[in-house]
Amino acid sequence: MNNAKATMLGIQHLLAMYAGAILVPLIIGGALGFDSAQMTYLVAIDIFMCGVATLLQVWKGKYIGIGLPVVLGCTFTAVSPIIAIGSGGNLGDIYGAIIASGLIIVLIGGLFGKLIPFFPPVVTGSVVTIIGISLIPVAINNMGGGQGAPDFASGSNVALAMITLVIILVVYRFSVGFIRAISILLGLVAGTVIGIFMGKVDFAPVADASWFHIMQPFYLATPTFNASAILTMTLVAMVSLVESTGVYYALSDICKKDLTSKDLAKGYRAEGLASIIGGIFNAFPYTTFSQNVGLLQMSGVRDRKVIYITGGMLVALGFLPKLAAITTIIPTPVLGAAMLAMFGMVITQGVKMLAPEIAKSMENAMVAALAVGLGVGVASVPGVFANVTQGMPSWLVEVITVITSNGIVAGALTAIVLNILFNMIGPKRQDPMHVE
Repeated sequence: MNNAKATMLGIQHLLAMYAGAILVPLIIGGALGFDSAQMTYLVAIDIFMCGVATLLQVWKGKYIGIGLPVVLGCTFTAVSPIIAIGSGGNLGDIYGAIIASGLIIVLIGGLFGKLIPFFPPVVTGSVVTIIGISLIPVAINNMGGGQGAPDFASGSNVALAMITLVIILVVYRFSVGFIRAISILLGLVAGTVIGIFMGKVDFAPVADASWFHIMQPFYLATPTFNASAILTMTLVAMVSLVESTGVYYALSDICKKDLTSKDLAKGYRAEGLASIIGGIFNAFPYTTFSQNVGLLQMSGVRDRKVIYITGGMLVALGFLPKLAAITTIIPTPVLGAAMLAMFGMVITQGVKMLAPEIAKSMENAMVAALAVGLGVGVASVPGVFANVTQGMPSWLVEVITVITSNGIVAGALTAIVLNILFNMIGPKRQDPMHVE
């Protein structure tokens, strides 16, 4: 393949993942109240780390890298946990948890294949569903202009959000292939242009941003290590690895390459290492982007050279904060509309994973029902278990607090325990309501 064709295909992969890549730092930074300079750094470092993570994974080394044409970015499953951890007021807890969870993944990479039976679709589907549902309030608040904004829920904000959402839906409905794949990105661009005419775009962050900068470790915060935060991010990382495993096998089928357990372990370690580096530079955990798998299948080009080019371009873009700053001028209602579409898709992905499992047995239905119910309940009413630990030993208080302080942890552990109880130990019961 000549360089010109490979470059064009690399740009196509970059565009396909770009909206998802920039949305994560914009959502998290907005939720945690970052200023324009912090937001610009967060977007730039995330783009940079997407490139680093992609290059680590596409390279097939002795200990890391699965060697398949895969593009990596920050998983949306990490958004809600990061916001929840950061809302406590200590940003260092976020990055300490990301580094620690990445290190855990690196250490257990060779063993994780044996842990996968504890994360069947009924468990991972429940977790993904909880994450999607817990993110919806963030999207709705942003559609209104952002919680606490002087013009929150004004007619102009809601109108701009709905116009953006309609644009996304129209593009998605009446286009195919690559254009359909970037419908979110096109909606963000169109909504921002409309926002300019409505006076809702401030170009100051772009003017103030420099053209070039060098990444700095611990730019936003120095990592601190909190047990609850580490457990949360480790569970998120394990769920992401389960999803990545599916992507690995899909790519191996497309590329006609058999995967061994050693290949999978190298893939897991690459994601763990990317998370460690991401935490050091105050970025995020990284995992495979499935939209690029679809693009790979549509294009029919399986050459890793294309993905190397994509990774290289992402790294280069990360050094250009003025380009990163352009994304920070997107009006909050426009971003909220895109979030609603993206988070809604997270929910539907979880439901898609759960539906066939629920159809298999009433036991699976109960696992999903209690896991999702408890997870969403704790996320909605975080203080519901605050008083149950009175009079208990300090170590037990710490354990209960870790489990009940985050809806995703509560839901995930509920799903894991109930799946073991119903599906992994004891004799299998014949379900009278299930017909083969």
